[in-house]
Amino acid sequence: MADRDELITFYFRLGLNYNEILVNLAHRHNVILSIRSLKRWLRKLGLFRRKKITNIDDVVSFIQRQIQGSNQLPGYRWIHLKCIQSGLVVTQETVRLLLKLLDPVGVLLRSRRRLRRRRYYSKGPDFLWHLDGYDKLKPYGICISGCIDGFSRSIIWLEAYKTNNDPKVIASYYVEAVKARQGCPRIIRADRGTENGYIEQMQIFLRRNHTDSFAGSKSFLYGRSTSNQRIECWWSTMRKQNSQFWINLFANIRDDGLFSGSFLYVNIIQFCFMNLIQAELDEVARIWNSHRIRSSRNQTAPSGRPLMMYSVPELYETSHQIRDVDVEEICVCEGECTPKSEYPCDETIFELSCIIMEENGWFKPSDPFAAAQLYTSLRGAFNAVL
Repeated sequence: MADRDELITFYFRLGLNYNEILVNLAHRHNVILSIRSLKRWLRKLGLFRRKKITNIDDVVSFIQRQIQGSNQLPGYRWIHLKCIQSGLVVTQETVRLLLKLLDPVGVLLRSRRRLRRRRYYSKGPDFLWHLDGYDKLKPYGICISGCIDGFSRSIIWLEAYKTNNDPKVIASYYVEAVKARQGCPRIIRADRGTENGYIEQMQIFLRRNHTDSFAGSKSFLYGRSTSNQRIECWWSTMRKQNSQFWINLFANIRDDGLFSGSFLYVNIIQFCFMNLIQAELDEVARIWNSHRIRSSRNQTAPSGRPLMMYSVPELYETSHQIRDVDVEEICVCEGECTPKSEYPCDETIFELSCIIMEENGWFKPSDPFAAAQLYTSLRGAFNAVL
């Protein structure tokens, strides 16, 4: 079990309130504290929400850094949560006002439009997983696969890789999620495509001996993308919060005549950007899972933090719907998977790129613009010898 101080700090940094921290400590780690004890530990650790307000200049600098990159897209609630998770003590209202001053165009573009949608219902966490591939960055060699829980809207996985068409790779994401939970969902919903074939067979295999009404072949549903509501809706959220930045960045590289879609250029893009994009996806999933979903007109859809709705469904008058599976059967499925390679691109291109970087004293990029500069430099180096 993780150290108590580390757990308290972790959940505090996620932006959870006192009661949510106590519930997670008790249910997930068997650490029982009173709210008085929690406040005492928070003071001891120097963790405050209202005291020791961060200097406004530091907050301004942080927000400016965010809106210069892919985080120029989110609204003030998302940026406020990023501030909290980065250790800044600032109010949501302060962040809203600063964004209005620092990024007035972005605030204007984020004006909401309301649509009437059909009502969605899920019995509880792990009752229904929605999975899909995100192809907006696929022309540049970046393929994203995602899965979201229908009840809590918690992200099950969000993976960037050089393919989302290989069914064995997609199946590896599923098996890792099942291993982590020691069980599988009652139902999986996906678009009809060959990349989902292995997951379909594994889900049916793991559910074949169960006796509920969705056992066996009924545990996997195919449907049109318009019916795969949860994940399709979340892709639009991800585009607003993150991926539109990358779409624009790669489009600029293409429009400058620096990308033709060839095998070499796609692999250099993967080499330069893949790890950065995966790190950002991990951050997006973490912030999404700990942000608060507001109540809606759909009374069957719960409101709250996805982390809480998924971890402690009892607070929402429901329970986990996960189905137990045999460990040996999970191992059988694992043997049919192809995990992500340690190389983000073709192995030969990777090794040559590392040699070129070492010879020229170039460093691993730490931000999108450094990665774009590295891409241009590697592209020139390869073209010079071909």
